[in-house]
Amino acid sequence: MLATLSAISESEPFDFDEPQYTVGVVAERVGIPAATLRSWNQRYGVGPREPGPGRQRLYSETDVAIVRRMYELIEQGASPRSAARTAIDSVRPARGDAGALLVAAFDLDVVTAGLLLDRHLRHFGVIDTWDQLVRPAFATIEAQQDRGVDCIDVEHVLSWTVSRALQRRPLAVFDESATSIILACTPRETHTLPLEALRAALGDVGVVAVMLGGDTPRAALLDAVGRARSPVAVMLWSQAAATADTATVAAAAEHAQVLVGGPGWASLPGGVRRLTSLREAVEHFAA
Repeated sequence: MLATLSAISESEPFDFDEPQYTVGVVAERVGIPAATLRSWNQRYGVGPREPGPGRQRLYSETDVAIVRRMYELIEQGASPRSAARTAIDSVRPARGDAGALLVAAFDLDVVTAGLLLDRHLRHFGVIDTWDQLVRPAFATIEAQQDRGVDCIDVEHVLSWTVSRALQRRPLAVFDESATSIILACTPRETHTLPLEALRAALGDVGVVAVMLGGDTPRAALLDAVGRARSPVAVMLWSQAAATADTATVAAAAEHAQVLVGGPGWASLPGGVRRLTSLREAVEHFAA
């Protein structure tokens, strides 16, 4: 890995979590059979968590480091399961390191912030990244603003960077037999980030959702419901009371199951459920 580092330009940070090596290449580099690598991946989660382009499971430099460490521990007498756990814990990134993300955001360093987010997403998934990294970072920025610190620019930079990281997550495979899930903000609502997190988190569990985005007109939402295959479930987001459009909820509920999220809702039509967390939303739609 040192030889690799020496070839990297300081202006172009190297992403150690970028999937790039086939199982055959890693087997040759580490000196163990490819069949052993596949077994470690299936039994102990050592290596790539998800298929890359072409549905191949490509290893990153971080994955290679974990494989090497596991191999060393087994050579020293550890059981494969114990070696895998120790190797993963010694190489993977810190969980919920909002401090590092905030430093990058306040420096307006979108490259470093993006790499931090990508790495956390890859190792811990969308839900943990949202709950333990993204939300705490935004809470700190909001607290700074309440104390009079001018950092709206930082909030926007972080929001854009998180959005980009979530959009880089792989899409789930389309399933014609599954429920059509439509995600949309109410009319005049522009806070799309929670819905982007939900789309990405559903992808983590193999569920496809269609994102309509911010400020979705009622007519456009109903057109999408009519265009989708049945059955249809709609998730509507409202950040503020001014955008909590219950008329849109009622109109969509005539044709689909409707759920809502966000702090804007005070009252809802009968039978409409409000989801209060990303984890709850994923569990509902995955079920």
